[in-house]
Amino acid sequence: MPDIGQPAASSDRLLGAGTEDVRRRNLSALLRHVHVRGPSSRSELTVATGLNRSTIATLVAELMARGLVRERLPDPRGAPGRPSPLVEVRHDGVAVLATEIFADSLAAAVVGLGGRVLAHRRVDRTRAWRSPEATVAELAGVARALIEDGPPERRIVGVGVTVAGLVRLADGFVAIAPPLGWRDVALASLVRSALPIDAPVHVGNDADLAALAEHTRGAGAGQDDFLLLWGEVGVGGGIVANGRAVLGRTGYAGEVGHLPVDPEGAVCPCGSRGCWETRVGEDALLRLAGLSDRPDARQAVDEVLAGAAAGDARALAAVSEVGRWLGIGLAGLVNVLAPGRVALAGVLARLYPHVREVVARELDRRVMAAPRADIEIVAAELGAEGPLLGAAELAWSPILDDPTTVPVLVTGREGRSWRRSRAMEEVMPGRPR
Repeated sequence: MPDIGQPAASSDRLLGAGTEDVRRRNLSALLRHVHVRGPSSRSELTVATGLNRSTIATLVAELMARGLVRERLPDPRGAPGRPSPLVEVRHDGVAVLATEIFADSLAAAVVGLGGRVLAHRRVDRTRAWRSPEATVAELAGVARALIEDGPPERRIVGVGVTVAGLVRLADGFVAIAPPLGWRDVALASLVRSALPIDAPVHVGNDADLAALAEHTRGAGAGQDDFLLLWGEVGVGGGIVANGRAVLGRTGYAGEVGHLPVDPEGAVCPCGSRGCWETRVGEDALLRLAGLSDRPDARQAVDEVLAGAAAGDARALAAVSEVGRWLGIGLAGLVNVLAPGRVALAGVLARLYPHVREVVARELDRRVMAAPRADIEIVAAELGAEGPLLGAAELAWSPILDDPTTVPVLVTGREGRSWRRSRAMEEVMPGRPR
């Protein structure tokens, strides 16, 4: 997973040097700006990048030739004089495929620049351990339908996969995925073999990718120090410090659900004992509510929360106990990381309104005064789609870093075609033209 970089709402200028030897960097700065912030005039791009107007014009022309952006006139109403054209991303040329593997669902989406979802499909399934091969085959079926239904001129330039597990960033290898019952899975290779797509495959952890999406265009936008807690079957964390993702040397950082908080606690699916997620995850809530044997876990959680809202004593006790442990674990994370904002996602976001006071009480008791005064706890803005949208951002990252990896779009007698660039050959050598 790449660095998250500066937040979307930051006023910091994007850097560009304006010389030919850093053309790719300048193209990247311009494309990333309109990808994150939306349509911009050439004047706005000049201010944002620090490049002169003639350089901006040249860069825009190249991005247009690659089918990544276009120019249009803004609404002229109320604006005196000749309106300046706006540069905006294109959605009809290239796109990425984002996919998601959860214990109880699979999802796929075709996503254009700017984060626009062009097609989406989610399939619920019973929670049971399945082999990686069977899961990827099922996922490929979901994704293939979206690809085949799309316009023939659309080109998929990257694939992102989000999964609830420890992912080695270099090659998309999943060391362990407790909710899925997986160990040592070459997931990127499996997905690459199963999909009929000539594009690189990138794999990331679900919480890391949800944090990437929220930091780009959600609850973490504008926050240089941000923590996202993603809770479903397990609990994961996506950490942003000083504007960049905290991923660890190989990408395994952020597994906050496996913080040992209760030495004599329950055995965790990871093999350890007393992990935080055994106290705050979905399974913990259902166990306390007496519904751990329910096969429809998602509906069972809804019933517990509805019962708590209605004043049911057992549901209230279960919710309160999970809230207490949520506050205890969160207090440790705040003391260590001192984020300005914490976003809760998944079942934790649904739980939080019921336990706000319980969590606040634990934070008051356990967090040092200075970081406690600064902390803000909110619900994630992108909801359940956060990891999938983060997978799309992950797939777009190589293009945003170097737009020349997208070939030039050529119009000839036989219609449009893609002319591969030297940079594209470096990414995928020897592939058919």
